[in-house]
Amino acid sequence: MFDMLVAENLVDLIEEEGLRRSFSRVRAIRLRIGALGHVEPAALYSCFDEASEGSIAEGARLDLEMVPGEGWCPDCSEIVSVEKLYDGCRSCGQGHVRITAGEELRVLELEVE
Repeated sequence: MFDMLVAENLVDLIEEEGLRRSFSRVRAIRLRIGALGHVEPAALYSCFDEASEGSIAEGARLDLEMVPGEGWCPDCSEIVSVEKLYDGCRSCGQGHVRITAGEELRVLELEVE
């Protein structure tokens, strides 16, 4: 399950950062997640609760900032919204859209004690 892997990696990253920066508890985590990045928000919330048990992130609030898919079409030079990877251009119909946003998975902020 991809969402569990993401949650486990997130907890590992937080644990490492806690050791490096000497904090003992995380109260909130803000993530930026792209709509095209294969992470299902509801599943991530559930997996994070399970993966964080017994860690400094246990009980932390997980805030997700979703980034919609967007791409640039070299055929018509338009920036278009993209709902799925490999979608064609909504403006000219060509299939050469280069993804410019929507694949992010980034920790933006940790609220710690």
